[in-house]
Amino acid sequence: MTMRPAGGYFFEDYQVGQVFDHAVPRTITHGDTALYQALTGSRNPLHCSEPFAQALGFPAAPVDDLLVFHIAFGKTVPDISYNAVANLGYAECRFLLPVFVGDTLTARTTVLGLKGNSNGKTGVVYVRSTCFNQHDQAVLTWVRWVMVHRRVAIGAGEHAANGETQFAAMVAPAHCRPAPGQADLSAVLSATGSAQYWEDLEAGQQIAHPAGMTLDETDHTLATKLYQNTARVHFDLQHMKDSRFGKRLIYGGQVISICRALAFDGLGNALSILAINGGAHVNPTFAGDTLYAVHTATEKWPLNAQFGAVRLVLDGYKNLDPASPDFNDLAEAHQVLALDYTVLMPRRHN
Repeated sequence: MTMRPAGGYFFEDYQVGQVFDHAVPRTITHGDTALYQALTGSRNPLHCSEPFAQALGFPAAPVDDLLVFHIAFGKTVPDISYNAVANLGYAECRFLLPVFVGDTLTARTTVLGLKGNSNGKTGVVYVRSTCFNQHDQAVLTWVRWVMVHRRVAIGAGEHAANGETQFAAMVAPAHCRPAPGQADLSAVLSATGSAQYWEDLEAGQQIAHPAGMTLDETDHTLATKLYQNTARVHFDLQHMKDSRFGKRLIYGGQVISICRALAFDGLGNALSILAINGGAHVNPTFAGDTLYAVHTATEKWPLNAQFGAVRLVLDGYKNLDPASPDFNDLAEAHQVLALDYTVLMPRRHN
């Protein structure tokens, strides 16, 4: 195992095929799940109600899928994105097994591709990361690409891609964790407060979620500490004073979590995430910004007699309420997130 440099890796340190077994295993506690709910406003009963989770066939309430993702992502940061300019996108993210309080997570990353930027100061690193539990079972795997500073700038124009930089547009639900086979769905309406089921969503249907959430500086920093995400762009204000932004960026995963939490009003029965097909942080988000969310259904599939999968596009906006009369004219300039993902929803039962 190669020891990580104290100052982190820069773009020229990466090679296609390079493998990182990331340090610091993390055992998930009830404190982690409670703090996550406090920082995001998540109200999904699957992750906070033991009786409801057990009615759906789980031994206990599973840890929120995005909390698992953020903790696994945080494991990779010291080796992959400590010196990042920004995380640019995601693809081929598959949730493979549920994670429970008491499980211990580790992560491994392989460098798939490299592409120097034409400015000679930065480059894009493409990686695939996999998160494992204490039984060495893969619980989550994903691809991401991140812009990283060079240690030493080079001449402009050297930006040819090397290795794998193109990925599948969608993850088939069959390649993710299976839907519960024996679930008591009679508790869904009382637990979620939503009577919307898989049958009620159609391709092209749009849901503008009514509430917004303002990001506080304290919430942002607590979240990155919870995930042990040490990227300098989120942690180090002194470092970011000299950047073009002049301040710290909100971790993009926190934007995803808040937008998904806001979507509970309108998509309360989207119980868990099966896959993230692709995503991009369209614009940076900062403390003081207020987030809003809009979902569009694009496809759906039956999984078994009780559950179906729905592919959704989640668009996040800052400082622009989707209910405002000029939303359509201003939306592009205010968009911060475009996330294509697939969720598990119960089917209507007799």
